[in-house]
Amino acid sequence: MDILPILSTLKRHKTAAGLIVLQIALTCAIVCNALFLISERVALIQAPTGLAEHELLVLNVSSIVRAENPEAQTRVDLAALRALPGVKSVALVNQLPFANSFSVSGIRKTAGDTESAVSAANYSASEAWMQTLGLRLVAGRDFEPAEYVDGAAAFKDGQAKIASIILNKRLAERLFPGGSALGQTVYIYGDAPQQVVGVLEELPSPFPKARSDENLYTMVMPTRPSYRGGTYVMRVDAGQRDTLLKAATAALQKAGGGKRVVREQKRFEDMRDDYYRQDRFMIGLLGAVCLALLTVTAFGIVGLASFWVQQRSRMIGTRRALGATRGQILRYFQTENFLLSSIGIVLGLAGAYGINLLLMTQYELPRLPLLYLPVGALCLWLLGQLAVLAPARRAAALPPMMVMRGAA
Repeated sequence: MDILPILSTLKRHKTAAGLIVLQIALTCAIVCNALFLISERVALIQAPTGLAEHELLVLNVSSIVRAENPEAQTRVDLAALRALPGVKSVALVNQLPFANSFSVSGIRKTAGDTESAVSAANYSASEAWMQTLGLRLVAGRDFEPAEYVDGAAAFKDGQAKIASIILNKRLAERLFPGGSALGQTVYIYGDAPQQVVGVLEELPSPFPKARSDENLYTMVMPTRPSYRGGTYVMRVDAGQRDTLLKAATAALQKAGGGKRVVREQKRFEDMRDDYYRQDRFMIGLLGAVCLALLTVTAFGIVGLASFWVQQRSRMIGTRRALGATRGQILRYFQTENFLLSSIGIVLGLAGAYGINLLLMTQYELPRLPLLYLPVGALCLWLLGQLAVLAPARRAAALPPMMVMRGAA
């Protein structure tokens, strides 16, 4: 029964009502998309890698002079690192997640069929790589010792000189949907076939943030890189990481006879933290924007409601004198705010969808899930009701005779 008087009153205050509706609409549109972007970033940062992150140390070595036999030096390095007390296992890989290098290859099911090749991050690894990284197979087996090939001899004359390969689960499902990838034949370079011997549960690409095939799909080849093209990875007790990092640096410098420098030595979890630093900053920034918009909107609702209570003191007194209860006066202002909020929310939801379309076009972001629209609407309805509650209670508490006397 309050709807018609409310609408009549709002018509007399079109400018103020329009401003608060516009403010709610703008807040709704921005907050819905901001919350979606925050959830996307949080999910990305928290995505599992399958690696034993808290036990891994990473070291990169560069030569001061050209090495005549880097493969032999690599074997010396691996032996020196494995001899350190507290080291569980050591391996050499050509790249790692969250690092700066990125090797990608096309993988296909038919020889010579370059049109259907799937791009995938291409990992090369020495023996003990799976144990060192802490990865887990969901099917198949690890490489056998006889399957490993030195990196320098792995690819010659346009052909891959390896017989086996391991895929991550996503790539296996992409190449062989609805079936098992184990035992299947694939081709990487030239017409020499490789057999899929294992499927990893998880193995992200070096750049997991990028939205492209090569950042979803990964494969591992049994090709031993040398220190000149690879990274030493050590798996150690988490409590000894800092001590062993210094010891490993000294061991590599000693093994190189003073002709090399360890240009990078860090914990793997620090690499991950560095990689997502900007994303965490963006989460904080978007969260602050949401909080600021909601705060400004709440103060706007409080200010407008307080102004209208003062302007309508005579109407409030008249209704109280005619028998209106405090609850009815309270519901009047809450209903009025609900109507304004609803109009603003409807406009805001349309704006949220439009902003998302723009982000999809310009930044290749996914479509805004419909779940965020009712969540955003509910938050703004609750905010509006909480913000108007204090002014509405003050209006309901006004003594009718005092109001009428003051108005006269």
